[in-house]
Amino acid sequence: MNNLLIFLFPFLGLLAAHPAPTTYRLDSTASTLTWTGHAEAGSWAPQGTIRLREGSISAEGQTVRAARIVVDMASIAHSQTQLAEHLRGTDFFDTVKYPTAVFELTEFKAGQARGVFTIKGQTKPVDFPVNIELTPGGLRLRGTATLDRTQFGINYNSSSFFQNLGSYAIRNDFQVTFDIMAR
Repeated sequence: MNNLLIFLFPFLGLLAAHPAPTTYRLDSTASTLTWTGHAEAGSWAPQGTIRLREGSISAEGQTVRAARIVVDMASIAHSQTQLAEHLRGTDFFDTVKYPTAVFELTEFKAGQARGVFTIKGQTKPVDFPVNIELTPGGLRLRGTATLDRTQFGINYNSSSFFQNLGSYAIRNDFQVTFDIMAR
C-alpha cells in the first residue's frame, strides 16, 4: 500500500498543477468581424461587417481548448444597401433559410485554429492563424480566415462554374478578419 501511495502522490500533484479550463462568453458588442470579397479581375474588393450572435471559448491561459462561435448572417452589412441585400439573398448566403453560420474548434496548436465551419447547412474543415491575448477579465482573439465560398454551395458568378463572366466574375475566396473579445 505504501508503494502505491509513493507513486500516486506525484501523479496527483501533476493533476493539481493543471488548472481547469476557464469558459469565456463572447462579447458581441466589443467584437468586430469584417468581410472582404474580391473581383476575379481588377482590384475591386468590397468590404463590410457582420456581427457575432453568441459563442463560448474554453481556454487554459492562452491555449484554447474548445470554441463554438455563432455568426448572425442576417447582419451582413455594406455601405451599398443593394449589395448587402444581394449577399443576404439566395444567390449568396440565403439568410432567411440559413440565419447563422457556426465555427467549432477541433484543435488549437502553435497559433493555428483548426475546426469546422457550417455555412448554408454545409460543414467544411477550415484552419487559420489566431493571435490570442490575455486581457483583464478575458481573452482577445484576432486574425483572418480565408474561406472558399464554393465549398459551401455559393457559386454565384464563380468562374469555376460559369464561363465568359468577364468583369462580373467574383473570386471564390473571401476573408473574414476578426477581433473577438471574450469575457
